[in-house]
Amino acid sequence: MGVLAVYGVQNASALLYYGLHNLQHRGQEGGGIASFDEDGKSHRFRGLGLLNEVFANGEIDHLPGRLAIGCVKYANASRGGLDNVGPVLFRHRTGDFAVASDGNLVNSRQIADYLEKRGTIFQTDTDSELLAHLIKKNANEDRIVNIIKALNMMEGGFSFVILTKKRIYACRDKYGIKPLCIGRLGDGYVVSSESCAFGIMGAEFLRDVRPGEIVCLDDKGIRSNLYSKFFRHRMCAMEYIYFARPDSDIDGCNVHAYREEAGRRLYRECPVEADIVVGVPESSLSAAMGYSAESGIPYEMGLIKHKYVGRTFIQPLQSMREHGVKMKLSPVYSIVRGKRIVLVDDSIVRGTTSLKIVRMLREAGATEVHVRIASPMMKYTCHYGVDTSTPEELLCSHRTLEEACAAIGADSLGYLSPESTRDSCFGCADPCQACFTGEYPTLLYDDDPTNND
Repeated sequence: MGVLAVYGVQNASALLYYGLHNLQHRGQEGGGIASFDEDGKSHRFRGLGLLNEVFANGEIDHLPGRLAIGCVKYANASRGGLDNVGPVLFRHRTGDFAVASDGNLVNSRQIADYLEKRGTIFQTDTDSELLAHLIKKNANEDRIVNIIKALNMMEGGFSFVILTKKRIYACRDKYGIKPLCIGRLGDGYVVSSESCAFGIMGAEFLRDVRPGEIVCLDDKGIRSNLYSKFFRHRMCAMEYIYFARPDSDIDGCNVHAYREEAGRRLYRECPVEADIVVGVPESSLSAAMGYSAESGIPYEMGLIKHKYVGRTFIQPLQSMREHGVKMKLSPVYSIVRGKRIVLVDDSIVRGTTSLKIVRMLREAGATEVHVRIASPMMKYTCHYGVDTSTPEELLCSHRTLEEACAAIGADSLGYLSPESTRDSCFGCADPCQACFTGEYPTLLYDDDPTNND
């Protein structure tokens, strides 16, 4: 998922719409925008599909005001449907407000039970609604106090943006698992999951929101509160490996530079003799360039991505992923025919994509296909927003390296080590690699259905 907020800018929703396009890679199931006009009246529109489908009929014109928040939703099999597309808008005697979020709470069931026992009735399955109810549980106190109390009840990896009629709050989890950054735009401000949204909006990057920080944007400028004295820098490694755009800088590290360095280290750890290096578009191209540069094996565009097909990994159902792979890529026959290929990909989750790409390259005439993965073997489920569901779905949770290689039909298979994954990151000294190592930075809860400990 991706979140975006604009404060103090004329026609904030229109500007936010363009910025959300640069976050579309983070979610393609749906999206929405909420705003407040000059009279303090709230407005919201959301829908299912890509942004240009959701806002196809001039809906932006009905979202006036100088402050707005928006988001794109990552498809999740257990939290699908329009009700779970943000921002979520709430009516309250103390004033309307809206919330959009990225990430996942690991204690959402416990919080929901706590609130339901006190009379709360839920309309969605979102963490945004949990936060809203926790904030308003003590509505007679100052709002910032309520937000601090609410966030201290939450465990997991998350970022929230909260919109009221006069200000925006931007909150990041105390472990720093999910990204969030601030930019300046004229006399106003922008908050985004990734800095790549700033360019199209004309905003200047200021800084990352710190782990455990609440940033308040209003007519007084930027104000900061730390809601927890315990904080860590455990940015999700999959942000660098797969989710983020290569032109984003996250916690001081450029995503393209990270992937290129990972590709260089991948060759050092998993060398192979071959004729060409081919990257899987788009998130693997930087790693393929690094592998080629380090090995001296020529980099070639052996696969072409069809522009108008979404990311297969974030489709909610396996049947959709399998059809998506067939629609997504085509081999360049004259490039791959008769060649020994090093196929560089960013990760293997279920193995669906890898198996079909290897088969596709062989059918196009490749004599050998050696798969190299610019991340470690994914053996454990993610509890912070990556929809891997159960361990049984993961290719490597119950297979050796040799068995995984046979399962995808490759001539050889090699992975980057967790140590090189960590050392490729110049900004975060200890990124979260729980899906690779099983070492989770947060507590986990026994009744979490995805808990595989």
